[in-house]
Amino acid sequence: MPESPEVQALVDFLSARVVGQVVRSVDIVLPKALKDGDPAALAGCRITAVVRRGKLIDLVAGDPDGTTVAVAYDLIVHWGHDGWVVWHDVVPDGLRRSGDATLMARIRLDDGSGFDLTDSGQWKALSIFIVPSPAAVPAVAKLGPDPTDPEFSRDQLRAIVSGRRKQLKALLQDQGAIGGIGNAYSDEILHAAKLSPVVHASSLTEEDTDRLYDAMRSILTSATRARSGLPPELLKDDKRANMRVHRRPGQACPVCGDVVREITFSGAAAHYCATCHTGGVILA
Repeated sequence: MPESPEVQALVDFLSARVVGQVVRSVDIVLPKALKDGDPAALAGCRITAVVRRGKLIDLVAGDPDGTTVAVAYDLIVHWGHDGWVVWHDVVPDGLRRSGDATLMARIRLDDGSGFDLTDSGQWKALSIFIVPSPAAVPAVAKLGPDPTDPEFSRDQLRAIVSGRRKQLKALLQDQGAIGGIGNAYSDEILHAAKLSPVVHASSLTEEDTDRLYDAMRSILTSATRARSGLPPELLKDDKRANMRVHRRPGQACPVCGDVVREITFSGAAAHYCATCHTGGVILA
């Protein structure tokens, strides 16, 4: 699933192209994608902002003349595992897909441009919500603090991990605890922090928590900076190409030279270096 650095780059890309544009139409191609709201209500609304909420995006739309707030909607997209965007300077006629992924929805703007919401996964889990407030979407309402927010503090992280008997990698991916981190960046953060993915969060020392805080800020900030300016079609591949341990089992750790290993737990895989993460212990 796209994580906060890639979603932020997408938000920046879309903001430069859609803010100020009037929505001509929102066509839902695969009905199961629409979880809430009426796409027809967005026709004629002007997009006023594009916002990242954790790993989700929120297109904020209102009255075309911008003078009243009688009409206000948030079009929120949850990507599922394999959802993404295809941008069109000129939107194709009809509703045929362009590319290999399944076309879930197509948004047309008044200048002829627009974009597709697609899903290349087996389960087609991309979800669309058209709501009067972001809080109406459960995934947004329960979202934890964003670790890239300048206001996110060490004390906040200490409060999050304190007393939590939950494995650390799972906690980093828990959107209700911390927003925006997924499977890939949790591996990268734990590698930088030299912390085991399976240790319980409650067992972290103050020094451990400080390293985790620094690693979160550093990894996510540098990844966001690296993705900035890239078009949507390049973001996922650029993310994969710059991972140090995630999806690198069998390769050499770039820090110490030990082999990167894989462990599967709680239905997901974690990639780690025994020398860097676990003091030489090979996880079983």
